[in-house]
Amino acid sequence: MIKRRKTKVVKIGSLKIGGNFPILVQSMTNTPTSDVDKTVQQIKRLEKAGCEIIRVGVPDLKSAKVLGIIKRKINIPLVADIHFSAKLAIEAINRGVDKIRINPGNFPNSGLEKIVNLAKKNKIPIRIGINSGSLEKDLLGKHKRVTAEMMVESALRNIELMEKFGFYNLVISLKTPDVLRTVKAYEMLSEKVSYPLHVGVTEAGGEFSGTIKSAIALGYLLLKGIGDTIRISLTSNPVKEVEVGWEVLKSLDLRERGVKIVSCPTCARTSIDVLGLSKKIEKLTSKIKTPLKIAIMGCIVNGLGEGREADLAIVGDGKNLVLIMKNGKIVEKMNEKKVLELFKKELEKYL
Repeated sequence: MIKRRKTKVVKIGSLKIGGNFPILVQSMTNTPTSDVDKTVQQIKRLEKAGCEIIRVGVPDLKSAKVLGIIKRKINIPLVADIHFSAKLAIEAINRGVDKIRINPGNFPNSGLEKIVNLAKKNKIPIRIGINSGSLEKDLLGKHKRVTAEMMVESALRNIELMEKFGFYNLVISLKTPDVLRTVKAYEMLSEKVSYPLHVGVTEAGGEFSGTIKSAIALGYLLLKGIGDTIRISLTSNPVKEVEVGWEVLKSLDLRERGVKIVSCPTCARTSIDVLGLSKKIEKLTSKIKTPLKIAIMGCIVNGLGEGREADLAIVGDGKNLVLIMKNGKIVEKMNEKKVLELFKKELEKYL
């Protein structure tokens, strides 16, 4: 069992992060925020996929002014992503968002105290979001590459500034596009502060490479108990970010949601169409939210053992027949063609 780092509890809307609260999965919309219908529709799709906190970009006043409308139409906490403008941050808070994120690298200190006091009055947290691509120029100096040490220094001095204003309702993030700098930055900061950490690899890349990169970095950090909320940043449909985020948490037994499929890579002993069955069963189970473990195994070498640990299992017996296992026991032998029909009936209980 992973021992999580103890952090302060921060409330975001109706949810809490930090302490012993579950690690939450976030995403960010890629629609124009000012287009309320498109933005809300995308958030609804993300909610169905399991997104628990949603962030929207606020590039202009038009976007800020519709945040209240968006919030009323969705069911998860709404975070406003603010850059460059104190005015936009104030407007977002006044429109009732559940949290704001500011980037010290491009955010003016003038007006910051007013924002902090307003956030305090409205009892909403602020995320200090440090990104390697937009670090403060005085920290970067003449260097071409941002180091983990620079990012931690940025975080600490901005935390100190917030604390001088008497504000402690903070969440911190330190993101870079690569694994090693991201991991080092979070490791260093986690030893110095007790604020909850939002973890992720920023601009991780496309769906395939970005998933691998994010899984390595987040897997490492989460195993060390670092991280209170996560976002997988992919150049893809945001729904994929949520799906990957859940898979990471499920793989580490940190959260349970939906189906966990164990399937063999196949070899010469395989006597059933594991690949075909896996794809069909993944599709059949995509809407199931109840925790369920399914094993799809090509032969009895490891099949019976994996089947014993699964809620439902399909195991090839080497004679063109399939063993069906339920709750660890063999309940039936049948022709492979009839398997899906039986599985559909079993899965209906979980929908």
